[in-house]
Amino acid sequence: ASWRIISSVEQKEQSKGNADNAATASEYRTKVEGELNEICGTILKLLEGGLIPAAGGGESKVFYCKMAGDYYRYIAEFSQGGDKDKAAESAKKCYDDAMAVASADLPVTHPIRLGLALNFSVFHYEVLNNPEEACKMARQAFEDAIAELDNVSEESYKDSTLIMQLLRDNLTLWTSEGEGEQ
Repeated sequence: ASWRIISSVEQKEQSKGNADNAATASEYRTKVEGELNEICGTILKLLEGGLIPAAGGGESKVFYCKMAGDYYRYIAEFSQGGDKDKAAESAKKCYDDAMAVASADLPVTHPIRLGLALNFSVFHYEVLNNPEEACKMARQAFEDAIAELDNVSEESYKDSTLIMQLLRDNLTLWTSEGEGEQ
């Protein structure tokens, strides 16, 4: 959030012609990007160096692979050029790995599987600029979960339905944005 705010301030200052303020915002944005890169790198080393290989499968494997995808996505969101492409490729691989395990081991209503679909669809929308795939993925996860809602365990019902609402909210937003552009 801080990176987005700083970037917004920088753009506003540039559009107003306030070169000094824009330069200060740019300098601070660069510092924040460095800190984010360092934090994400540390977490990714932990995930890829120990947690993912040690995960037996199922829930823990999906959770850790999804988390790695999320951190690569964060890097891709603020990076440029080749760094952005590399982070996006890594995020996609992690999300694909998580999706393969989730499809085999977790029910469509499982909160971790739904969270994966939510974040992977956001990745398609925000990073890959692929709204069609984002909507397709979110819609499929939502519809599959709706069809099985009667079979959701009592302990995960609240989490599952909350994530389903987020999927639906994104679909509503994305489809309304798509209609506005046409």
